[in-house]
Amino acid sequence: MGPLAPNELISENTNFLLAFFIGIAFGWVLESSGFSSSRKLAGIFYGYDAVVLKVFFTAAITAMLGLLFMSLFGWIDLSLVYVNPTYLSSAIVGGVVMGVGFIMGGFCPGTSFCGAAIGKIDAMVFITGLFIGVYGFAFTYGWWEKLYLANYLGEPKVSEKLGMSDGLFGLFMILAALGMFIVAEWAEKKFPREEY
Repeated sequence: MGPLAPNELISENTNFLLAFFIGIAFGWVLESSGFSSSRKLAGIFYGYDAVVLKVFFTAAITAMLGLLFMSLFGWIDLSLVYVNPTYLSSAIVGGVVMGVGFIMGGFCPGTSFCGAAIGKIDAMVFITGLFIGVYGFAFTYGWWEKLYLANYLGEPKVSEKLGMSDGLFGLFMILAALGMFIVAEWAEKKFPREEY
């Protein structure tokens, strides 16, 4: 977990054991929050249920603040934190495919496994489609390689691109989250909430 195993503070076996228990805890939180329900998950797109937005925005803000404070106290060097490389074209196409799949199937990859774990057939069908898509992409990678690697932007941070400090960007993200929570509450009142 984190830098503990690479710095030999814990063994690789302990690292895997911790990952196993954290994964179980994460799945339990998803299921107990209702994320195994495709109707609840799709509710964000129709305005009647914004719990997905609230949970994931809260998680992102919590992680961001944790990193900022650990950096402030000298516990972590943010310059050593891995940032995924950005390939703009494939990110846009992948986002559209993921969004369409989410709206049609009512699940994202993580929540589909959560639903399948409690026996939901629609989630199992979604996982089957997920594996078909993954293997289909892998076996036809040559067809997609140019698109996949197009518009490489490096490993940009939004704060750097906007020319502001990480702390100031964090403040704006918190304000954006609060704004989104207000909009989400308004949407839930504006649109009728279906029974499920």
